Amino acid sequence: MRYPILIEEGSDTAAFGVVVPDLPGCFSAGDTLDEALDAVKEAVAAWVDAALDAGKTVPAPSKLDEIRRLPGCQGWTIGVVELDPDLFDDSIERVNITLPKRVLRRLDALAGARRQSRGAFIAELTMTVRENVQSP
Repeated sequence: MRYPILIEEGSDTAAFGVVVPDLPGCFSAGDTLDEALDAVKEAVAAWVDAALDAGKTVPAPSKLDEIRRLPGCQGWTIGVVELDPDLFDDSIERVNITLPKRVLRRLDALAGARRQSRGAFIAELTMTVRENVQSP
């Protein structure tokens, strides 16, 4: 899936700005155009992830011609950002992990105390533990 973006030209004293009009509040910037485009990919992925976690619907992308006619955007360059379809995929997938027995015992005890399966407990931890985690 691809979302239209608007790119504001940077200069020696101002960063390149990128806005994703279909995703309210989703924007990025970078000292170079490449940095700004890399940053918008991260911003879009984070926006979609947060919206889905909050139970919100992710808006469908607009047509490029619609974006081109938005008021206040004359002079901005139009582009697109491609989204990985896996961002939207909540289907269940079986995985095989290897853990030391002592870690597995601790995992089972923690999950049992919450009346959850291993998988449900790991999923909950993954979705709630966000601090100190950054994309590579």
